[in-house]
Amino acid sequence: MAVRLNSLKPLISISLPTCHLNSAYHGRRAAGVGLSFILIKAQLRASAAQMATVAEPNKKSTKIIDSHLHVWASPQQAADKYPYFPGQEPTLPGDVNFLLEVPHAWLRICSSLLKCMEEAGVDGALIVQPINHKFDHSLVTSVLKKYPSKFVGCCLANPAEDGSGVQQLEHLVLKDGYRAVRFNPYLWPSGQQMTNEIGKALFSKAGELGVPVGFMCMKGLKLHLSEIEDLCSEFPSTIVLLDHLAFCKPPINDFETAVFSELLKLSRFPQVHIKFSALFRVSRTPYPYEDLSQLLSQIVSSYGANRVMWGSDFPYVVPECGYKEAKEAVSLLAHRVPLSSSELEWIMGKTVSELFQGQWLSS
Repeated sequence: MAVRLNSLKPLISISLPTCHLNSAYHGRRAAGVGLSFILIKAQLRASAAQMATVAEPNKKSTKIIDSHLHVWASPQQAADKYPYFPGQEPTLPGDVNFLLEVPHAWLRICSSLLKCMEEAGVDGALIVQPINHKFDHSLVTSVLKKYPSKFVGCCLANPAEDGSGVQQLEHLVLKDGYRAVRFNPYLWPSGQQMTNEIGKALFSKAGELGVPVGFMCMKGLKLHLSEIEDLCSEFPSTIVLLDHLAFCKPPINDFETAVFSELLKLSRFPQVHIKFSALFRVSRTPYPYEDLSQLLSQIVSSYGANRVMWGSDFPYVVPECGYKEAKEAVSLLAHRVPLSSSELEWIMGKTVSELFQGQWLSS
């Protein structure tokens, strides 16, 4: 396996404090936080812009597509029409027009998701059904219908023991136009795995419908590795997406090194793809997350760039580094590896466009 580690190029050195989601959002009333946050974002943007254009893909030939973001109802929408699932109320705005009417200047990071995408030069996105609405897809469905050339939907698999989730998946795909489905292993009944009868039925149905299955291994890949391997072996026609690098961080001990090695070995299954997404979740360093350059190099060497795709994890990414900056970070890391312009084009949109053919044609 060829790895580009010996050709890594240094990034611009940035010594700035990390903006954490909870502290950034919940601490918004603290004196001075607003100004500090704006200054940090401005410095990060200026530093990133110096290098991002070096490896920027040719947007005329390939659309820039965000493979992973979320939207959910505003509090008013939740009260009127799209209620949150009890206990899953969001801790930050995530509606399509989020922050549009927020009066605090420092919170006007992005007046809307669409404006964020426009400013970042992002042409389209895959919306992943958020846990905030659990199995009620009505809010995301309304967004998909309103912006059919901009967004594609990834629904949430319902592993209910009565098997109703299989019919729900079929309805969401065939009637509401969803093109992918997410497996959240922590929604399975206690003591059950994704390889139980219901899980296999859902995974098989996804392959039959031609929709990829995204795995969210938030508690670690090792915990779910055997399940993913078993499902891939039994159902090779079902495409797989591993969200957020399968939550593998740059390894710092033997256990983490072994787990990351297992992630690379999953490339032996041709149907497995990697989301190079939510970089702030998997990096151990502040923006621009330069410690991920080695992981990106190894992932591309094992999988090929045509099985890797960038994703932002909006809106969580906004208070962390900003939407546009999240996109620019990938170009910076690609320059450091270095990746070719063709490889970067695959990661920034071509891979996901190939998986969801017929979408984003007129965005």
